[in-house]
Amino acid sequence: MKDFLEKRDKGQLLIQRNRRLKENLLRPMQLSITEDGYVHCGDKVMLVNPDYPETEADLFLGGDLSLCMTPDEIKAHLSDDLEVPCGLSAAPTKIPVGRNTFIILSADRNATGQVLRYGQNFCLAIRGGFEDRMLYLSSDHRTLLKSSKRSWLQEVYLTDETSYLNCWQAAFLDPQLRLEYEGFPVPANAKVLLSHCHTNRGLAAHRHLFLSTYFGKEVEVAAHTHLDSHRVEKPRNHWMLVTGNPRKDSSTMLDVPKLPAEDTRALERDTPAPEQGADPGAQ
Repeated sequence: MKDFLEKRDKGQLLIQRNRRLKENLLRPMQLSITEDGYVHCGDKVMLVNPDYPETEADLFLGGDLSLCMTPDEIKAHLSDDLEVPCGLSAAPTKIPVGRNTFIILSADRNATGQVLRYGQNFCLAIRGGFEDRMLYLSSDHRTLLKSSKRSWLQEVYLTDETSYLNCWQAAFLDPQLRLEYEGFPVPANAKVLLSHCHTNRGLAAHRHLFLSTYFGKEVEVAAHTHLDSHRVEKPRNHWMLVTGNPRKDSSTMLDVPKLPAEDTRALERDTPAPEQGADPGAQ
């Protein structure tokens, strides 16, 4: 009993340590608000795989999925600190918290405030609600002993080591215009491709491969470029760098309702309605 009371007073009980870890990972975060519509180095964003109709699997997780850090379920119950390396998953949450808020860093860490551009090397870091920890989104070639849990493809993980394995690039969605957009600013809240510099594999969310995590049922995230018959990346590789909403009634730009395009309304207004009884083939 004395040992129990001593550990409780020092906060060393397993339930106390587990509660501290969960509070940090689920701590509310504030995303960066973009003023020019572009993503900048130093911004806090969410990485979201937008919803799309899945046709290759009968059972899948729908909705917008955000990239989240996912500590091992057993180790999370035994420690109040983050494990290294730490796993990743995709979860249907739109609220920015410690486990899904990433910081965009330039490769040399000296370009804070500058606009992120297509083809530029950058890093994606996350604190997980901790002030003294910084983990980097990394990947490496798969081996017999190191691969993703469900698909056996290239693994994606979080590590505290800084190296070239942390570097990523953003690419334009349309492959026919990808070279023309090289060097242009990366827009916020728009679909882009995230490619790993060392392995040239795209970040992908596998909605049909479920994982049992510390936070419930989520899906696997891996590094693999999925191409269709036209050699175009599938929606599994589509990501959005979501920023904060300047309004107070919602936290991210995902909550803002999309307005109809101005050019579409102008086209509908300028197109004359066909007259009744008119011959469509008459000139």
